[in-house]
Amino acid sequence: MTAREPRLLALRGAITLEADTRDEVSEKTQRLVKEMLARNDVHHDDLVSIIFTATDDVTSEFPAAAARALGLGDVPLLCARELGIAHGMPLCVRVLMHVYSERRRDELHHVYLEGARSLRDDLPE
Repeated sequence: MTAREPRLLALRGAITLEADTRDEVSEKTQRLVKEMLARNDVHHDDLVSIIFTATDDVTSEFPAAAARALGLGDVPLLCARELGIAHGMPLCVRVLMHVYSERRRDELHHVYLEGARSLRDDLPE
């Protein structure tokens, strides 16, 4: 079996918070990022950039600060506001992670935790 050439791919993930506190944002964001990296066998040098979005009710901490605390400070990180849709999921942090991987797109494991699982019920656990 020959190795595949690494190519740029994007991973998605999301997690809900129980409350808007610095500790909760940090803990849950770190849990999500760690899980995305582990499930997809992504290493630090495979990372290109990470975009975080948070709903309007998340104001206590930047999700990117949690990623920096994991040692990802040299990876370009960006925080943005999620659209304020009336029927949207509250207290939610979403992630779009750009990585180099030898996997095919259909081999990626997108990670939706806590209440955010309902956002992508088409994906396996």
